Amino acid sequence: MESKFFTSEALIRYVESVSAPEHPLLAALRTETDAHPDHQMQITALQGQFLQLLVLATGARKTLEIGVFTGYSSLAAALALPDDGRITALDISEEYTSVARRYWKKAGVEGKIDLRIGPALESLDRLTKEGAGFDFAFIDADKTSYPEYFEKTLALMRRGGLIAVDNTLRDGKVIDAANREKDTVAIREFNASRRHDERVISSLLPIADGLTLAVKR
Repeated sequence: MESKFFTSEALIRYVESVSAPEHPLLAALRTETDAHPDHQMQITALQGQFLQLLVLATGARKTLEIGVFTGYSSLAAALALPDDGRITALDISEEYTSVARRYWKKAGVEGKIDLRIGPALESLDRLTKEGAGFDFAFIDADKTSYPEYFEKTLALMRRGGLIAVDNTLRDGKVIDAANREKDTVAIREFNASRRHDERVISSLLPIADGLTLAVKR
């Protein structure tokens, strides 16, 4: 099968040059986060733009985010949501999310975001008890918990709701059978489980480090 997946830096720069411009506050947040020791956890500008497109295309009003870090993806989604849109954002770090809060405030979207600090699995259980429901979800947190995050998130989604899951290629490690790192094994198992999951229609896109999209039937 002929590959059509191009990854050269020059081509990525071209794609950026013909795509919608990055919001100034998103660009500022990305620049600040680039200096952070864990900057690799931040999604790319093109991913942020794509998330905005998905939010708009699905007409989402209630969204869920698992893994906030410094807030780039949540800020991107909040900017795309209508005035009555809301994000429930789950993270475990007050330190990381303090940066996110600062940019949400600058953008005037802090009122759209319900940040819940604590273990995400526990927060998801509380959301289930609250009877929460979502149109769109973005999962980008600890990889070993992806199977559990997905199951609990799927239960919270409306029919036709869209779940986006980041890092599902693990820098290409998923195809290295000798790689037994816990994160890689978890992602590999997660990917395999989606292939025959009749509860969703899913597709793994070779965007950045891999983005799996799953629509609830």
